[in-house]
Amino acid sequence: MLRLISALVAGVVLGAGLVLSGMANPQKVLAFLDLASFAQGGWDPSLALVMAGGLLVAVPGFAYARSRGKPALADSFDLPSATAIDGRLVLGSLVFGIGWGLAGICPGPALAILSLDGHQAFTFFGAMVAGMLIFHLWSRRA
Repeated sequence: MLRLISALVAGVVLGAGLVLSGMANPQKVLAFLDLASFAQGGWDPSLALVMAGGLLVAVPGFAYARSRGKPALADSFDLPSATAIDGRLVLGSLVFGIGWGLAGICPGPALAILSLDGHQAFTFFGAMVAGMLIFHLWSRRA
């Protein structure tokens, strides 16, 4: 039960951080991704500062967590073992990047804004779930 409560608290804090920082605002994200508008003064670099701030917290946090030997609420760390850059990773990255660039939304903020921006968030969320189902069906065939 403590793991569920801590996951809920972490999710709420992450969602609030995404909303407060502007990472859940599709227009702000698109203004950040639009490097072509730099010459006209329309590029918004503020999300780079948000990401840098996240790294300043995350890097020491992960280093501390790894030094502990095991997580506080589990028997061991569950870290990914795959390290190869293969076609699936490259294709998935391209699809993710294109979707992020077109919509200005990525999966984490999509969940955070479902209750804030109904139409656009639900459309993106539906497309994201459809993409996951298509991948699941495709990967089962392969």
